[in-house]
Amino acid sequence: MRVGLAGFGAWGRLHAQVYARLPGAELTAIFCHGDATAQAAASAHPEAVLVRSFEDLIALPLDVVAITAPNHLHARYAVEALKAGKHVILEKPLGTTLAECDSVLAAAQASGRKVAVNHELRVSQQWRQVREIIAANEIGRVTHQHLSLFRRPFKPGSGGWRQDQARVGSYSLEELVHFVDLVMWYARENGLPERVTARASDSSAMPQTLSALLDWQDGSTALVTQCLAGFQHHSLLEIAGSLGAIRTSWSGAFDRAEHPSFSLWVQADGESDAGERAITFSGELFELEQNLARALASFGGAPETLSLTEARHAVALCLAIDAAGRSGEPALLANYGIGQTAGLG
Repeated sequence: MRVGLAGFGAWGRLHAQVYARLPGAELTAIFCHGDATAQAAASAHPEAVLVRSFEDLIALPLDVVAITAPNHLHARYAVEALKAGKHVILEKPLGTTLAECDSVLAAAQASGRKVAVNHELRVSQQWRQVREIIAANEIGRVTHQHLSLFRRPFKPGSGGWRQDQARVGSYSLEELVHFVDLVMWYARENGLPERVTARASDSSAMPQTLSALLDWQDGSTALVTQCLAGFQHHSLLEIAGSLGAIRTSWSGAFDRAEHPSFSLWVQADGESDAGERAITFSGELFELEQNLARALASFGGAPETLSLTEARHAVALCLAIDAAGRSGEPALLANYGIGQTAGLG
C-alpha cells in the first residue's frame, strides 16, 4: 500500500521508519510543515516525495494517509483524507472534542474507507495478554482495577504545541487516553462505565496530577491516576477478579526506552499463589510496528484492533474526567455517549 505521512516530528519519524521497511507498505510521500522537518525528511527518506501542504499530500495517488500531526489537526486531516478516498492511520486521540470524533465517524461511513487509530497497547505482549487472561476467565469477573502512570513532564513538542490547550486539547488525551481504553477493554464483560469522579491538581486542562474513579452499574470500579510531576516513566496495573488477580508493571528511563523492565503476575482460579507469565518484549517502540502492520491489514479486510466507536469512547471518557476534575462533581458518562446501552463497535 502507498502511504503518505502527515507530520515528521519525533513520533512521525518512527512511523516513517516502519513504513519504509514494512512488507506490503511503500512510504510514498511525506508532508512537512516546517523547514527543519522538511530537511530531515528529505535526508532520511529521499525515496519519498516531499510536499509542504496537506492538500498536496492527499492529491497524490495514495492508498493510506498516516497522520502524526498535533492533536488539534487529527480530526480535520482525517476527514479531508477520507473525502479524498484514502484509508487513514490516525495517531490518538481520535479528536479533541466529541464533535470532532463524530465528524471522523461520519466521514468514514460516507466514504467507505477505514480509519485505524493507533492505540498500540492493544497489541502489546504485556497489555494484550491481560485481556486474554480475563477473556479466558482465569480470574473470573473483573471487580476492581487500579492503573497508574508516574512519569516526567511531557515534552513541549514542535512549536510548543503540547503546552498549548488549543492544540493539545488536554493532557488526558495524551497518554491517559490509552489507559482509559484499557480499563474499559478489560472490563468489557461488565458493560460500559456509568459515572466518573475525578480530582485534579488544578482546574486547567493540563494539570500535573489527575485521579479518576470509574463506576460500573454492576458495582465494579476502576481507579486511574496520572502524575506528570515524577521522573522516568512507570506504569502499574492491578486487577482484582471474583476468582483471582493480576499485577503487571512497566518501567523505563523514558516512554520510548529500548531496554525497559516489565513483569506480569497472575493468581488464577484455583491457584494458591501468583505465578509470573512470560513477556518477550514490551514498549511502544516494539508495538508501533505491530500495530501499523495490523492497521494496513485491516484495510484489506482483516479484523480491526480497535473500532472507531471504542476510540470515541476513550476520548469521551477523558473529556468526562477533565470535566469532573475541574468541577469536583461526578460526571454521568451517558452525557458523553457512553452507557450500558451504547455498543462497543
